[in-house]
Amino acid sequence: MFSSFVIQSLNGLASASTLFMIAVGLSLIFGVTRIVNFAHGSLYMVGLYVAYSAIERLGVTPFGFWSGVLVAGVAVAVLGALIEILVLRRIYHAPELFQLLATFALTLIIKDAALYLWGPEDLLGPRAPGLRGSVEILGKPFPEYDLVLIAVGPIVLGALWLLLNRTRWGTLVRAATQDREMVGALGVNQKWLFTGVFALGAFLAGFGGALQIPREPAQLFLDLTAISDAFVVVVVGGLGSIPGAFLAALIIGLIKAYCIGVGTVELLGTTFAFSKLTLVAEFIVMAIVLVLRPQGLLGKPQGLQRIAAEFVEQPLRPAGKALRTAAIVVVAALAALPLATTGYTLVLMIDILVFALFAASLHFMMGPGGMVSFGHAAYLGLGAYGAALLLKLAGWPMEAALVAAPFAAALGAAVFGWFCVRLSGVYLAMLTLAFAQIAWSVMFQWDAVTGGSNGIVGVWPAPWLAPKPAYYLLTFVLCAGAIYLLRRMLFAPFGYALRAGRDSPLRADAIGIDVQRIQWAAFVVVGAFAGLAGGLYAFSKGSISPDSTMAVGRSIDALVMVLLGGVQTLSGPVVGAAVFTWLQDTIARSTDYWRAVLGFTILVIVLAFPQGIVGAVRAWTERGSER
Repeated sequence: MFSSFVIQSLNGLASASTLFMIAVGLSLIFGVTRIVNFAHGSLYMVGLYVAYSAIERLGVTPFGFWSGVLVAGVAVAVLGALIEILVLRRIYHAPELFQLLATFALTLIIKDAALYLWGPEDLLGPRAPGLRGSVEILGKPFPEYDLVLIAVGPIVLGALWLLLNRTRWGTLVRAATQDREMVGALGVNQKWLFTGVFALGAFLAGFGGALQIPREPAQLFLDLTAISDAFVVVVVGGLGSIPGAFLAALIIGLIKAYCIGVGTVELLGTTFAFSKLTLVAEFIVMAIVLVLRPQGLLGKPQGLQRIAAEFVEQPLRPAGKALRTAAIVVVAALAALPLATTGYTLVLMIDILVFALFAASLHFMMGPGGMVSFGHAAYLGLGAYGAALLLKLAGWPMEAALVAAPFAAALGAAVFGWFCVRLSGVYLAMLTLAFAQIAWSVMFQWDAVTGGSNGIVGVWPAPWLAPKPAYYLLTFVLCAGAIYLLRRMLFAPFGYALRAGRDSPLRADAIGIDVQRIQWAAFVVVGAFAGLAGGLYAFSKGSISPDSTMAVGRSIDALVMVLLGGVQTLSGPVVGAAVFTWLQDTIARSTDYWRAVLGFTILVIVLAFPQGIVGAVRAWTERGSER
């Protein structure tokens, strides 16, 4: 028993080293540039691919293997420097969330570049020469290579400490994490400092990925997995804290290893499969840490201002005559669409309407509420699964199941929101991600009820709604009505109180507004509307699965839609959802490399219209009226 515990502890330490190298690079980049680099997971993935190719070319010898690992780290560092110089340097003055959108576009581009260069197959590299065997520890074998990985983490931690505390460059980096403007005022070339930090963070990600080549294959989906793990480690340890990242990596690595070691146990007649917790263990840890210590284990308490407060919009005004006329024309055209077509166009329009409501509900939380969510897909999924389960298991009529979908999602939002509103900024966003991943894990693994990874099939609308025109009209009426209600709420006292709490929590509290209660109510409201979108989505597709409704990628899609249209505008999320859904569908049917084309399109929009599509149109209109 003791020997098994020791072996699992060593397995956890080996995994912790990799987690640390991914996370510490992300923490360095965020600390200096304030960019939440969503492409960091892609750099880790590229490190694996480059190491595979380099070792194959140099030969599977001790020199060839370790030279290949080092070459991969350097190559990814160069790639990171190019990304910073060519893309990120142009948007440092843009709002942080638009920088996040740009790095998401880079993720799409890098994924398809890897697909083009290395193909879709998994590539398993060779084992390290001279370290292919195992050593006996307490009578049990343990891989020699994993012992090397265990040593790498502390070595990297020590090297970073010396670099940051014993060199002039490290002093400038630490100063920039505290006050970038003051560092610039002292004459330091911020551009090259940022480039150096980004290259160092990229090197750590690529080097960490390259070291994994004997342990896991190079795969295209590693980018999302790696960035999720890195976010968790950084937040649990505390933003900007390198020792915190190391401590968090140790805790998460050990917990996941122990879950695998415990396996399946019987307690009080109930079977518990602890090994299944490895899918969500880090998110459970993050949720617990953020609830008990919002700034992370070794992080510093943050200020009261929310990250989204920079998106303070102009005072809301009722729509003018021109806007009302345009809205009437659009609504009339959409209502009449079934008269013009009954084919695939209606299917695409149903998706656009559903995601327009989904994005509008997220915007209600992000814009007026000032609460960024990385886990909004949880409510889409809860609504979809609520409707599907009531239809299939409880035998409810389709109409009743659809009506119940918003309530199922609102219930989940009430539970999640009760904890989330006690945090702010990135910590709030990451707690929403943690809850969303926990919900996804339940749906993914509860085979007896949810169908597990296969999902639920046969979720069809009632016979009178089976024709596409009929279901389209139902979707149009419900989505348009829900979006209109969200807009009306912003002009009600509830909407004004919500924005007051966003712009100045202390002043809002001083005049008697219970900010947390208002924000909690906002969580419930947006959860209900997103749940309605989920119910409509389930019946439009006829089946649902965890990955199609609740995965991280779906939450990212919602963020992209809101930012693409413009978070400072009311119509922005609707326009962003329409543009994103149409582009994704059109490009995906035109080329196998649709992600790269979509990524370049998003990148161009971000660089040309940092306020979003609708924000840019509004700015042009205002400038034209001033003339």
